[in-house]
Amino acid sequence: MASGARAPAAPGREFNSGRPASTARRPALQFCLSSVTVLFRFIWLFTMAALSFLLLLLGLQATVTFAQQDYYGAYIGRFKNYAHGIAGTVYAASEDTIFIKDFSYDGQGPDAFFWIGYETPQPSPQGILLPYPDDRSRGPDKVLQRYSGADIVLRLPAGLKVQEMKWLSIWCRRFTVNFGDVFIPERLVPPRKVQLGKFSTLAHGVSSGNIVILNTKTFYIPNFHYDGGGPDAFFWVGNGSLPSPNGVKVPDETGSDDVLGGYRGKDIEITLPGSLTVYDIDWLSVWCVQYRHNFGWVAIPPNLDNIPPYLELSRRQDQAQRVPSGGGVASQLTNCRTLVDNKLRVSWGSDSHHIYVELSAEISEDDWMGFGLSGDQSRPLMKGADVVVAFYDAEEGTYRAQDYIITEKAQCSRGQGVCVDEEIGGRNDAQVISGKRQNGVTTVTFKRPIITGDNRADRPYIINGGVQVIAAIGPLNSRKQANYHSRGWGAGVIDFGAINDDRCADRSVTPVVEVINSQPWPRRTISGTNQFEAKIGPTGGKRGYQAVTDIASWGIAWWINGQLIPELYVRRGETYTFIVEGGNDPSNPAEYHPLYITDDKEGGFANKDAVGRRQERVFAGVNAGAIGGAIPTAAGRACNYKPRSGIDMADKVATFEEYAQTLEVKCQPGQPARLVWTVQADTPETVYYQCYTHRNLGWKIHVLDPEESLQERQQDDNNDAATARPVLVSLLAAALAALLAGW
Repeated sequence: MASGARAPAAPGREFNSGRPASTARRPALQFCLSSVTVLFRFIWLFTMAALSFLLLLLGLQATVTFAQQDYYGAYIGRFKNYAHGIAGTVYAASEDTIFIKDFSYDGQGPDAFFWIGYETPQPSPQGILLPYPDDRSRGPDKVLQRYSGADIVLRLPAGLKVQEMKWLSIWCRRFTVNFGDVFIPERLVPPRKVQLGKFSTLAHGVSSGNIVILNTKTFYIPNFHYDGGGPDAFFWVGNGSLPSPNGVKVPDETGSDDVLGGYRGKDIEITLPGSLTVYDIDWLSVWCVQYRHNFGWVAIPPNLDNIPPYLELSRRQDQAQRVPSGGGVASQLTNCRTLVDNKLRVSWGSDSHHIYVELSAEISEDDWMGFGLSGDQSRPLMKGADVVVAFYDAEEGTYRAQDYIITEKAQCSRGQGVCVDEEIGGRNDAQVISGKRQNGVTTVTFKRPIITGDNRADRPYIINGGVQVIAAIGPLNSRKQANYHSRGWGAGVIDFGAINDDRCADRSVTPVVEVINSQPWPRRTISGTNQFEAKIGPTGGKRGYQAVTDIASWGIAWWINGQLIPELYVRRGETYTFIVEGGNDPSNPAEYHPLYITDDKEGGFANKDAVGRRQERVFAGVNAGAIGGAIPTAAGRACNYKPRSGIDMADKVATFEEYAQTLEVKCQPGQPARLVWTVQADTPETVYYQCYTHRNLGWKIHVLDPEESLQERQQDDNNDAATARPVLVSLLAAALAALLAGW
């Protein structure tokens, strides 16, 4: 039923061997023991006896700590029975999952449920119902049936955590009676998933996102790539500092032991076979058995602790979250459309108070999908739209739905642009009902009141009749907010009050295909000049801004002297002039981009609070206001690089020079601004030219001493990215040499 046995001691683990770990891993140990004196033996035995006695006094058992056979998570306690034969032992299997071992209840209560509390110290009507079984097809609020020695898995509502609970009760709502309860210990530390690194890329295009240990037997591998060209390749685990032939095959995400086929950005889960757990292995790899070749691998940390247990009855539910309200939601989603060139499936339904929406798209963990009301009910329009953006937050392991208002097609700045409702004094009225990622498809179901009462940021939904809606897909930025919809957008007309208006021929969606056959453009540099012309232009997709900075872009960036975010080289003691043409209309965020020089990699000084501003050092482009505020000084007319054909050609041309030829500069009336900067002696080696009102539009300025060699500095900068690989190779070679020496 559950597996999580931990090996006796991490340094002495021996993978898949019948020999004791001490003899398998340390062949010289017997020799060492033979040389130990009798006195040392006596001291050692006395110490171990004292330690064992101490453990017994603390209520611990060595069999639990060192040779645990049945692991269910962090122990909470046993149910106390008041009526109807309540019994069972309760564990926190993870932060959002409760496991009950050997649960019993006679089923005679007329209106009994699993009931959790966060507000009152004792079970009371102020609780939250946890449906069990969590099967919406059975109808809302299905009362508990009879159970005898059953194993129960309970999922908490989205956003709630076991350690924040006060109690779990079997509660009768009709008569407000507590049949049995257990209280959550203070300072409970539930097991948590562990994020590993990415697969190293050694052969056949193997790569992935950050791999996650979901539980003691299961790995989640996001965005997995493999060209399928290996003749005898499998997922492979074993012991040692590097992958080797002495390993064990792991079935693929379907449970098959066949040779791996190709993968193109798929999110998968794989489960260790038999009684094997993550505590028994040192690495996970893609391995060719026939040629003994490692295509890519990731190491397992040696000090793993407090991992969620593998509960077979809850297999493949580790990433789902549900709320107890809104029973029967699935049965209400009887309407369906596909938007954004069939990339996004939208299902919906409504009741007297809420709109229910389910969004599904084959996107990565770094992408969002959005849907909502058009800004103009006579046509599709982004400006003025009221939308909900949904995505999977890989860092938190949760699904999120955020309420947005779009006042301008620009980053949110000072309450204007594409803004989360809370940023402009509104509130988030979208509530996640469920979420899942399966076979690369992200699905998020949420609800929103028809009338929210948030007049600042929300618009009421019209239930009867056609309504103009918009939808889009794009990348998330570093703050888990929506960047420009570079993956596509679409529109349509739907009736939110419709029933059985299903126009989705099937439930499949077209994958959001990334451009993978275009090489990133080389980094560009400018030196030997004291004047820079700064304009706004496109980012060049993943070949330009993102390839250089490793940051998802908004869709616009600074162009300096005709180059996309070049790295500038300046010298201390010299004076430089920036001719700035980024827009000077504060009422329009899309046309207001003052330039400034800062030590902050992101920029966006205008959007930071007092603490954030104090932590940032500004070198030019911002003056102090009369009442302690900040005033940008380099806001000139707007000059923008625009595609001549109206279509961005970044992924259709070979070089940056060809790309630049597809653009033309269009300027608005007015004059440019001038930013004059004399580089001081205490200026750091690296600073940034950025936008005062928006984040991540600019890039690096390298600061040299007056007599410092430009060529040597540029060579050092070019080598920075390359030094990691030789160091890694040296470490691997040393590890391999040590391994061979041990043999």
